[in-house]
Amino acid sequence: MFHEPEFWVAVSFVVFVGLILYLKVPAMVAKALDARAEAIRKDIEEAARLREEAQKLLARYETKRKQAEKEAEEIINTAKQEAEAVAAEMRRKFEEMIARKSASADEKIKQASLHAVKEIRARAADLSVAAAEDILSTSIKGAAATKLIDESVDAIKTKLH
Repeated sequence: MFHEPEFWVAVSFVVFVGLILYLKVPAMVAKALDARAEAIRKDIEEAARLREEAQKLLARYETKRKQAEKEAEEIINTAKQEAEAVAAEMRRKFEEMIARKSASADEKIKQASLHAVKEIRARAADLSVAAAEDILSTSIKGAAATKLIDESVDAIKTKLH
């Protein structure tokens, strides 16, 4: 029996199990497993706490995002209103400018027309004087003719101008 290898394997196994029990290895393993389980439980609690904080932070940022979108929409609406007001003001000023330019053009046309009438009258007076001078010079001769022509020319010039 002492020469059998199975006997020595059995003795070794019993000594090994006895040594493990004497050194309280199962208690140490249980303690290590309990410590590991406690660390995992703490990690799970920490993860749950972090998740809750993340959800609160997400809700807070979601509220801020909605507020920012609302403010952006208000800014856009205000900008549109201001742009419409500026466009209306520009249209009004443009129409006023067109009215002023039109009135100015009408006044210039009126002035040009008056000037043209004056020039036509002056030209007609000059032609009338020349025609009268020509007629009188051919029909009246001498010093009396010259005097009469000069008086008539002066009279026509003052009346026509």
